[in-house]
Amino acid sequence: MATLDTGDLNLPDQILDPWLGKVQYGSAVAALSNSIPMKFGTGESMTFDIGEAEYVAEGANKGGSTIVPTTVTTAPFKFHKTVRWTEEVMWADEDHQLGVVRQVLDLIQPALSRALDFGVMHGINPTGGAEVAAMDQTLDDTTNSVEYVATDEPFVSLDAADGLVLADGFMPRDVALDPVYAAKFGAYRNPTTQQKLYPDFRYSTEVSDLEGHRASVSRTVGAVGVAAAATNVLGFVGDFSAIRWGIQRAIGLEVIRYGDPDGGGDLKRNNQVAFRAEVVYGWGVADLDAFAKVIDAAA
Repeated sequence: MATLDTGDLNLPDQILDPWLGKVQYGSAVAALSNSIPMKFGTGESMTFDIGEAEYVAEGANKGGSTIVPTTVTTAPFKFHKTVRWTEEVMWADEDHQLGVVRQVLDLIQPALSRALDFGVMHGINPTGGAEVAAMDQTLDDTTNSVEYVATDEPFVSLDAADGLVLADGFMPRDVALDPVYAAKFGAYRNPTTQQKLYPDFRYSTEVSDLEGHRASVSRTVGAVGVAAAATNVLGFVGDFSAIRWGIQRAIGLEVIRYGDPDGGGDLKRNNQVAFRAEVVYGWGVADLDAFAKVIDAAA
C-alpha cells in the first residue's frame, strides 16, 4: 500500500514563465550570466577560439586557421523546497487553487533562486551548508585570489582582482559582491563634497554599475550563515559569461496530502498539506582563470 498520495499541478504558462524569469532577481549568477537551453543529464558545451584574421596580399595564398575548442561539462543538480500549509488553504480558491499556487511559489522562488548561487559559487547544499562532492566546478576553486585589507580603499582589492583576470587573458567585466564588501563602495564619498562616488551602484541582485563593472550584490557570495565552514569570500570578479548554466527541468509543483514527506509529522494528523517545488539546474565553468575572488584578510 502506498504511503503517499500526491497530486501534480500543471502550472499555466502565465504563472510558470514569470516565475522562471524571477530567478535572475534572486541569483547573482543568473543576473550576470545568461542561461542556455539544456536537456536533462550530463552534457557538454563547446566554445571555440579561431584566433585572428590573416592579411592576404594581392595575388598571395591564403593560409589555414587554427581552431581551438574548449569543452565545458555540465551536470544536473536538483534542488527542492517543501512548505506546509493548513488544509484550509486548499479551500481558499477552488478555481484550480491558482491563488494559493501563486502564494506558494512566491515563498519558494527566492530559495530555489539562491540555490543556483550556492552551487555555482561554493558547491554547497543550502540546507546545512555542507560541501557536495559532485559539485566540482565552483568559482571558489579559482586560484586567482586577492585579500581585502580593511585599511585599504575598497577599490584597491577590486583593481588587484581585475589585474589577475586580465593577466590570464580575460575581461573582468562583472563582479558579484557580498553585502559587507558592497557597503565599502556604497558608503564611499568624496572627502570634499561628501557626494557618493558610486551613485549608480545598488544593493540588489539586479545589475548596476560599479567601477565599470556589471555588479550584483547577494548574501550568497559569502554564504555567511549558510556554509558550514566560513568561505571568507567577499566578491567574485571576472567574466561571468564563462559560466554555462541552465534549467534542465522547469519548476514542478506537487501537492502532498498524506504521509510525512519532510519529517515534520503526519499531514492528516496535523490537518496540513505540503507543497513541494523542484527544479533541476545544470552548470559548468569554462575556465576558472576567468575569475578572481576577493577574500577577507582579517578572517
